[in-house]
Amino acid sequence: MPPKRIYLSGAQKRQRKEKADALTRSMQGSMDRFLVQQPANLNESDRGNDDFDDPMEDEKEINDEDVNEEEKKNEDNVDVDIDGDENLSEKENYDVNDQDNTDIGRILDIYDPGHWGEVKPGLRLVMVEKGPAERLPSDFVFPREKASGRHFSHAYYIRSLSNGKKQDRRWLVYSKTLDKLFCFCCKLFTRDNNPSHMASRGFNDWKNILERLRYHETSHEHIKCMSQWMELELRLQKNQTIDKHIQEELSRERNHWKDVMVRIFSLVKTLAKQNLALRGGNEKLKVDGNGNFLSFIDSMAEWDPVMREHVRRFEDGESRYHYLSNRIQNELIATMADEIKGMIIKKLRSAKFFSVIVDCTPDISHHEQMTLILRCVDVSTASAKIEEFFLTFLIVNDTSGEGLFREIQNVLVSLDLDIDDVRGQGYDNGSNMKGKHKGVQKRFLDVNPRAFYTPCGCHSLNLALCDMASTSDKAISFFGIIQRIYNVFASSTKRWKILEDKVGGLTVKSLSQTRWESHVNCVKAIRFQAPKIRDALIYIAETTDDPSTQSTAECLVTSETHGIGNYEFLLSMVIWYKLLFAVNTVSKSLQSKDMNIEVAVSQLKGLVSFFRSYRETGFESAKSDVKQIAEAMEIEAMFPAKKKRVIKRKKFFDEEPELDDESIDLSPEDSFRISYFLQVMDRALCSLETRFEQFQKYEQTFGFLFDLDKLKSASEDSLMVSCTNLEAALKHGNHSDVIGDDLCFELMVLKGVLPQDYKRPLDVLNFLKGREECYPNSWIAYQILLMIPVSVATAERNFSKLKLIKSYLRSTMSQERLNGLAVISIERDLLRNLDYETLVKEFIEKEGRKIMS
Repeated sequence: MPPKRIYLSGAQKRQRKEKADALTRSMQGSMDRFLVQQPANLNESDRGNDDFDDPMEDEKEINDEDVNEEEKKNEDNVDVDIDGDENLSEKENYDVNDQDNTDIGRILDIYDPGHWGEVKPGLRLVMVEKGPAERLPSDFVFPREKASGRHFSHAYYIRSLSNGKKQDRRWLVYSKTLDKLFCFCCKLFTRDNNPSHMASRGFNDWKNILERLRYHETSHEHIKCMSQWMELELRLQKNQTIDKHIQEELSRERNHWKDVMVRIFSLVKTLAKQNLALRGGNEKLKVDGNGNFLSFIDSMAEWDPVMREHVRRFEDGESRYHYLSNRIQNELIATMADEIKGMIIKKLRSAKFFSVIVDCTPDISHHEQMTLILRCVDVSTASAKIEEFFLTFLIVNDTSGEGLFREIQNVLVSLDLDIDDVRGQGYDNGSNMKGKHKGVQKRFLDVNPRAFYTPCGCHSLNLALCDMASTSDKAISFFGIIQRIYNVFASSTKRWKILEDKVGGLTVKSLSQTRWESHVNCVKAIRFQAPKIRDALIYIAETTDDPSTQSTAECLVTSETHGIGNYEFLLSMVIWYKLLFAVNTVSKSLQSKDMNIEVAVSQLKGLVSFFRSYRETGFESAKSDVKQIAEAMEIEAMFPAKKKRVIKRKKFFDEEPELDDESIDLSPEDSFRISYFLQVMDRALCSLETRFEQFQKYEQTFGFLFDLDKLKSASEDSLMVSCTNLEAALKHGNHSDVIGDDLCFELMVLKGVLPQDYKRPLDVLNFLKGREECYPNSWIAYQILLMIPVSVATAERNFSKLKLIKSYLRSTMSQERLNGLAVISIERDLLRNLDYETLVKEFIEKEGRKIMS
């Protein structure tokens, strides 16, 4: 239930107003200590022309007016109690949660004249010092009028003189928010009671724009304002204004604030990068429990002179600005996160094509969080490389294929990324993701048939293992014994201590259906420590007072069918470890960020080849390996001679009688090999071929680009067929990413000039970098090949960060703050490239902060 807002009574409001008025009166003349009295004699040359208003008269008005306005603007920045006497955020802001989470990251662009409103001397001085805003990029699409279709153009920035010379209209400023034109100097300096539209509310009559520009730039008022602008700009550059000493003091003050903000930025960056909480139980300096952020501020103030001076000003009441509140923290986090996202978007646009990787998990607040990752080939660096960039976490309420696709589509639209540029999509094996009829991959393919879908290779391998583990009763029983061994030791701290004392090496692990390495880790601990684990179980059976534990331990030690001392169990253990180790090796290699489809297909082919070979020779090899373990455990290394009674199910009257099972007449060894070993191996091969069928299809499409040796030996006819098939696969409507004929001719030339040591597609792409104009189709083909995702391991790593950032102590964190912290923590390589000067500049421009302008 949201907190109830408490409203002040009339008397309380009057008391608060009286306090505010008293504070304002007490601060009158506070700027006098910054002033130095100077003689009022001015040279005649400094007075300018009497026909023009002296711009320096406006500078004199800055002293009291702007300072008083800044002192009144306290609610956004003052909510931290320095000396513990008064906490404005606690006494006056009862609805703190709502206030903190609104308009975080809202940027007021002070360069946009549409935001200026009434131009005051302080703003005039700041804008002259900064100059007109940078113009929008040449490829920016200006909005059109609905009726006529006319719009603004970059051509209007250029003035053509009568002698043919081109002159830049530096004074012309376009407001993106209002879609109007303004005159920079007239907007700032005009004193006309009836100013023109370009000096007041803006001009957007695009039909008559040229005529109005010619009239305006030749008008007397414009020329006068231009003269005042140029004169004030020159004086500021030479530091020769009338209030020179005030400007020097303001410059020192500005440098102080920039030094403070650099330190605050650095502190927030470090805490966010290390996944540490910023806030504590209170927000007061020099008080226990104020959180990591304010605690480090206290620590820095002990040795850093800049931060010591910053804190001293609040303790002495000289300043009411501190920039240490939780709202400022959110703004700093958002500024850094936006800067990193800007770098990512720039790389994606440079690469043009990209792939989408998506996965979902519940967070500590029981919200379904979807992570969105974009994969591309980064060509902005010296050598091309595969990158996977985290963009955001999204709370999704509709987890159907349509709902998830809609969320992805909305994010791509908000980032101005074209969904038609998606060339790959990677998800786990959930039905809402991979569904052929209503899944996310089908929704993508309906919009963009060139968005190649690949199921996560690591998930597919884990599902193949689950298929193998449930293929027979013996396999199910084997992993049941593994889990029972873990339960015996893990259910008691005393028994776990016995395990550590008796074994001392690898600890036993619990089984999991989702952790990719759980099966191999469970078997590994017992495979190499079976004798010691059996001794520990014997010790527990002899010393425990719990009948249930004693029975379980004795059964695990002595049982012929469900015990660790059984020969069949030991043989199963050796076989399973070999199989699981091979699968885990391939799974780990597929988890790399720069893994591509060519290497993945090669790894999977090797795994299938190993399974087929082990099916033929693995049984005898396992029998040889288990002898050493059996000798160490003093167990006879052979199958029991006594046949087990076959348990038959009672037949109902309408059931057909079963034929006699031939395995009844088999020896125990043959029965184990046929009904267990071969059955597991056949199920493994079948599962791998089924689950990686999509990889095989991509090999048929891109296979001629995988193996460079085959490419170099391929004939022109076979190469032409492969290039034509690739053109068809990359075609949407009447457009294809490559032209098959041109690609064939390029590859025929390329295979003759490639160095002999180039064996991988990434090597070829780096060779083509800088030569893409000569081989445009090859450049595109190899980019698309490398950007197809292989696994969603990056998404799983992002979920690990999610659990570190949004822990149970921080479960009420807003989604905006979570995404900002996640971007900073995950994209650490890009975080290192952030420039503090740029960050401080952007922060100053937010909401038009004047105190540091």
